[in-house]
Amino acid sequence: MYNYIIVLGVESVPIVLILLPPCPPAPLTAPMLEWLVALCIVILVVLLWPGSKYFGTESPPDALLQGLGISQHAAKDKTIGCVSDREESDGSQTACADEKTRTVALICKPSALANYLLKHCRTFSNYSPCAGWTWRSSAFLQSVYEACWPYDSPVQFVRDNLQLSDDGLVALDWAVPSYQKRRRTSSHSTSPVLLIIPNSFGKITRNVLKLCETALSHGYLPAVFNRRSHNSTPLTTLKLQQFGDPADLREAVRYIRYRQPAGRLYAVSESSGSGLLLSYLGECGSSSYVTAAVCLSPVFRCQSWFENGLCWPLQWALVLYQKICLSRYRTALGETIQTDTLFSSCSLRGLEEALFCQTGHMGSAPASATGTSSSSNTSGAWEAYWERNEPLRDVDEVAIPVLSVCAQDDPIRGDTQSTVPLELFETNPHFFLLLTDRGGHCGFSTQSEGSAAGALGAVGPVVAPNSWMESHGTNWSHRALLEFFRATTDFFAAEERAKQLAARRRGLGGGAGGRVFRHRSVSTCKRVPACSHNIHAIYSWQRSYTR
Repeated sequence: MYNYIIVLGVESVPIVLILLPPCPPAPLTAPMLEWLVALCIVILVVLLWPGSKYFGTESPPDALLQGLGISQHAAKDKTIGCVSDREESDGSQTACADEKTRTVALICKPSALANYLLKHCRTFSNYSPCAGWTWRSSAFLQSVYEACWPYDSPVQFVRDNLQLSDDGLVALDWAVPSYQKRRRTSSHSTSPVLLIIPNSFGKITRNVLKLCETALSHGYLPAVFNRRSHNSTPLTTLKLQQFGDPADLREAVRYIRYRQPAGRLYAVSESSGSGLLLSYLGECGSSSYVTAAVCLSPVFRCQSWFENGLCWPLQWALVLYQKICLSRYRTALGETIQTDTLFSSCSLRGLEEALFCQTGHMGSAPASATGTSSSSNTSGAWEAYWERNEPLRDVDEVAIPVLSVCAQDDPIRGDTQSTVPLELFETNPHFFLLLTDRGGHCGFSTQSEGSAAGALGAVGPVVAPNSWMESHGTNWSHRALLEFFRATTDFFAAEERAKQLAARRRGLGGGAGGRVFRHRSVSTCKRVPACSHNIHAIYSWQRSYTR
């Protein structure tokens, strides 16, 4: 007898049906029948529930603003509005496009940089999400697709293992085109570096691979940061990186500046990896050496995210994935943590508590031997853990432009009103929020994704596009973040030129200032060459773009 395999295709997603030869049926017992019925119910819920919620639904014109509890009239007096290249407003950030096609809102505090972004970032208003009866219009399905579906990436990675001050190891994977013969980039290159921080579970998703591909095509040098034990990085110390501890990332940034001293540094984080990026920017402040940063589908209030949990299929999958990654170090970790508690946990909070809140080595306090005191100590250690690791704990110290790209239907982050700190974007001039009505979690699928690889202005030297770059479309969120980087860089350059011109006019002008200038030594008038990574010069611009 032979087996038959039938391959069907639904919008480029293969479905494989395996027909087995007939065999004598086995008698179904009551427990087997119950499990079979339960499995069928789970499959129906996973496939039909997201579709009934998101398939074939058109957003009403005011859905975006009504979802935030703000009417269209009130938006004119606040800092929430739809981005468009047709209309501009100098007093607020309200520039609304056609009512029927409004899908994106830029939420920020009015400033010079915000007005510049509204004028020059056309991608912000060119988002057309998939609609109708297609799986791409489901937030759940496109999120799972971007996270789990394999991607035949045309880029390859060259790894640098960095030994840290405590003898631990992290890795930087530098993306290079597969056709490139030279595996290394010269340290004298002026190309900008794009530091990519994946999610906190270490999973390299389609979104990260496609971002590396897009960044290469626009002249960037992408580098993926891998934490300790993530993505086949060896674990050389009995210490794992806590959720919001930026110590390892700080050393990695120092190495990038040493290797590429002439190129600007930009940073992008994905999903829960945004917690690490925001913690780093908050702790380092004006010493972060990052020109601008973007958070794709970030998780802002991480403690409540761990405590409330996700829907059980997603949480079960994430817990299982993290257990598989940690299982190879079970014997070594057993010296410092309770591995039985770790591998018997059924929630993300349970895993985090077992790793960092029950031992003196990895956490803040050891677990007590008695039940009641152990529970209270664990609860206290949990609160103390998030006092040190909450991403927004030092948000007031962030001194660079940070763009967050979020969707209202994000199934991972949760409800917009309770999970997105809108007051942060309305009051802090360094933070900008692109809020879409659809897009899922790191999905943002568009109706014409394949033909949307349009001409974006590159910050550095542009790599000549080839067939594989043209055949693969560019994700809308990736186009938006690259345009954000280009616009902020151009704005900073214009501000610096205006600043130097004003200084020359003051120095060469008539009157007493001019007479004093003529008696000065010539050596004091020499122009200091501008350095692309001179962070003190970069942050002298913040007065301008936050006014």
